[in-house]
Amino acid sequence: MIGIINYGSGNIAALMNIFRQGRIDHCLCTAPADLEQADRFLLPGVGAFDPTMAQLDHSGILEALRVQVFEANRPVLGICVGMHLLAEGSDEGNLPGLGWIKGRVRKIDTTGLSSPPLLPHMGWNSVNLQGGSALFDGIDGAQGFYFLHSYYFDASADEDITATVDYGGNLPCAVERGRVFGVQFHPEKSHANGVRLLRNFAELV
Repeated sequence: MIGIINYGSGNIAALMNIFRQGRIDHCLCTAPADLEQADRFLLPGVGAFDPTMAQLDHSGILEALRVQVFEANRPVLGICVGMHLLAEGSDEGNLPGLGWIKGRVRKIDTTGLSSPPLLPHMGWNSVNLQGGSALFDGIDGAQGFYFLHSYYFDASADEDITATVDYGGNLPCAVERGRVFGVQFHPEKSHANGVRLLRNFAELV
């Protein structure tokens, strides 16, 4: 069962709708005890880094999530700003990130963009799959995903990058280390590819 971390940030209703339609077991996790119902977790997020990090920190659920991921070895998937929280920090703010995947969130360099609108990067974009990630099994990289962001996860290790997107440069848009996963795009807005990715996450062994 997927536990959706409900800490006041993220497009939770859209995610739950996909899970209901796909008959994927899920639950909302708003308190530490709720995490015991699930065997994997989604960490959504919208908005700016610092307020989102503060919301998660003040939710009272963070330490229980750490235990589930690193002691119980249960997978977690960060989406959009939820992915950014996995980093060590962000150029968008001053608070430290979780540091669960080494790297820093940086603003997209607009000098590499040739025409407006420059930022945010918004809409559909194909992705370049690096191969080897079960999260992208059966995914059509050319069809791509829906993006809405001005910052990206600059991973320290190339081997942690599982997909990139071309927008003013080849930018990481999916990262993975161990049981920790992150995607920059919005699977809940990405039709067949998004549904497939979320199902892949639900079926990880």
